[in-house]
Amino acid sequence: MPKRGTKRKETRRSLKSKGSSGLGLLLVLAAAAMLVVGGAFALYFIKGKKIDTEDIAAAEKINGLRFTHKERKLMVEDLRENADAYAKLRQVKIANSVPPAVGFYPVLPGMSFDHDKRPYAFPEAAAVERPSNIEDLAFAPVTTLAPLIRSRKVTSTELTTMYLARLKRYGPRLECVITLTEDLALAQAKRADEEIAAGSYRGPLHGIPYGAKDLLATKGIRTTWGSKPYIDQFPDHNATVIERLEQAGAVLVAKLTLGELAWGDVWYGGKTRNPWNYEQGSSGSSAGSASSTGAGLVGFAIGTETWGSIISPSTRCGVAGLRPTYGRVSRAGAMALSWSMDKIGPICRSVEDCALVFEAIYGPDGKELSVVDLPFNWDPAADLKTIRVGYLKKAFEEESKTKKNDQAVLDVLRSAGIELVPFELPADLPIQPLATVLSVEAAAAFDELTRSNRDDLMARQERNAWPNAFRGARFIPAVEYIQANRVRTLLMEEMAERMKAVDVYVAPSSDDDNGLLTNLTGHPAVVVPNGFDETGSPTSISFIGGLYEEAKTLRVALAYEQATDFHTKHPVLKE
Repeated sequence: MPKRGTKRKETRRSLKSKGSSGLGLLLVLAAAAMLVVGGAFALYFIKGKKIDTEDIAAAEKINGLRFTHKERKLMVEDLRENADAYAKLRQVKIANSVPPAVGFYPVLPGMSFDHDKRPYAFPEAAAVERPSNIEDLAFAPVTTLAPLIRSRKVTSTELTTMYLARLKRYGPRLECVITLTEDLALAQAKRADEEIAAGSYRGPLHGIPYGAKDLLATKGIRTTWGSKPYIDQFPDHNATVIERLEQAGAVLVAKLTLGELAWGDVWYGGKTRNPWNYEQGSSGSSAGSASSTGAGLVGFAIGTETWGSIISPSTRCGVAGLRPTYGRVSRAGAMALSWSMDKIGPICRSVEDCALVFEAIYGPDGKELSVVDLPFNWDPAADLKTIRVGYLKKAFEEESKTKKNDQAVLDVLRSAGIELVPFELPADLPIQPLATVLSVEAAAAFDELTRSNRDDLMARQERNAWPNAFRGARFIPAVEYIQANRVRTLLMEEMAERMKAVDVYVAPSSDDDNGLLTNLTGHPAVVVPNGFDETGSPTSISFIGGLYEEAKTLRVALAYEQATDFHTKHPVLKE
């Protein structure tokens, strides 16, 4: 047996030997790890930056395609060249106001339109008396306010001061105002009073206070698009719509909220409220325009629509809205979201008010190429028997929360002497997938926002919000965008064929297919209140007309409005 001391020495030598082996093993593993990591970095910088066949195979899943390995190998160099081209194009700074060199025109071969402009049929000046309390006019339509101002029973300055006070009192709780334009408003009101006193009356909008959706450029006044990345924009020009309303003598009292970059009712400062129910958003994206008009904070407002942004908030807030035919109103100076779908229109407290405002803002301006030169011949007394009216039969028969109110509309129209004929939308083409058009154009409009990661500053960071939608749209192939637009042409042709049977048709405002379809085809729509739901919030009915037939569409809507009193109801506001 070995001695005890010898055994201890041998044990120490054994442990030392094992420690050396362990250290060596660690060094070997570390070196291997460094080689692996270093190799990965090398592969990334040498190869990973370049597109390879594996990248193509992965992309095929996103695009719903399948290629062979041989086909992928043939594509690699072309795709690498494409990526280089993208990088060069991205070095060009493109403002949101720059349109693509392709345009949308809703007119198909063989269509013809009335080119004769007839004198505008302004409503008869009613014998309206000044109320003892000027605030009693807060909810009055323009057709009531205009005669008071023209006769100088009420001054524009009085009205402007009253609306400014209401905007300050109720606006914060409704979260419907971004910027009060008080100094400008008082100056414009003073000028209007002086001109009217001197016998220079510009028309029914002269001296009427209004609000504008804050995606319309106003010279020297902050224009935020409802989004934090753009809160410091101070344009050096006015949008054409702002210029035309100034020429008509209207008074701009506020820049109103919009759902961030024209989606919904949430903006960087909060959520715009429905004046009928403060627990509910006002819907959007013309959120502040509808909320402030419904709350009696402005005489009228200007909104925009790409897909429901006038119709939806007007419904929620119990007001009238006009979405004109695509290409009727110049979008010069307005934020672009979708060049082939964006439209600008009025949100008011009556159908006739919508006609008055539209008369002031429509037509070419020499700046926006999509705008047509066709007349708007409004006649509020036009014979209803000369207008062929249909109703969206299937939509009225389907179960919905508004079915009772919607069906009652048909009874009212028939009682007014209108013969309703069944009408159906094209059924053989997919409607909702065509939203691809909007997705791609919106992502292009805000390409720099996405690539710079400034979209992280936006208020809503969720699936159904622009930051995510913009990113997802980057993976929609250009071919699919073109194909969607080709299907859109087929849809326009089918719709044109069906519209040969009617001039106007009635539809529940909640019918989403109808809303998207008619925004894609460019048809005009008028929405008016038709009752209330079980929560006490307003509901509405929509009237859709033929291309450039705003006059006939408004006339049928007016017939319904005159036979009901829903447009005269007003919410109780909270300070």
